[in-house]
Amino acid sequence: MTDFYNKILDNNKQWVASKLAIDPDFFKKLKDTQSPPLLWIGCSDSRVPANEIIGAQPGEVFVHRNIANMVIHSDMNLLSVLDYSVNILKVKYIIVCGHYGCGGVKAAMAKSSYGIIDNWIRHIKDSYKFRKTDIESIENEKERFDRFVEWNIKQQVLNLSVTSLVQQAWSRGQELSIHGWVYGLDTGLVKDLDVTFSSHDAIRDSSVYKLEFAEQ
Repeated sequence: MTDFYNKILDNNKQWVASKLAIDPDFFKKLKDTQSPPLLWIGCSDSRVPANEIIGAQPGEVFVHRNIANMVIHSDMNLLSVLDYSVNILKVKYIIVCGHYGCGGVKAAMAKSSYGIIDNWIRHIKDSYKFRKTDIESIENEKERFDRFVEWNIKQQVLNLSVTSLVQQAWSRGQELSIHGWVYGLDTGLVKDLDVTFSSHDAIRDSSVYKLEFAEQ
């Protein structure tokens, strides 16, 4: 066994002990129910741990992570998480959180091949194509990168709002709001990008995606 492997096993024991010291019944209560108010859709980057960023406890955040925090309508992994979160757990908030310096977004802005991931970031390239003129008009390279990171997050919030699962929840009056955040690796702070969808009526500019449901 490596030192790192043994260390993380020891860390687990210390973490358990710290929780039990505060509340001897912590794990007994945790195992009986799961009712998080929040679904977090974030990047797989190891420097962006969902619970720690917002100071949440176990049981408070349902998490889905992938490279570049993407919401792709054919991704059955994400859709399964979304279905369970919205229809079973009844989460009230969904946060799509990306981060500055995202490698997936940077790769999508370049022409190099990185292997199988090329097929995943192709979805970001498709978005870049529609914003290419605006993005490339920004002369400062870092600012240009940061702006596209933000725009990618906003796009994923929109993608999420037009999924049939979210639209159906709204159509039956379920309380559910979607928000876009970006995380600063150098500050530890999140920035609310002020892009929020909270009702079926909010889908205006993308009305082609708006679905009609039979009365339930």
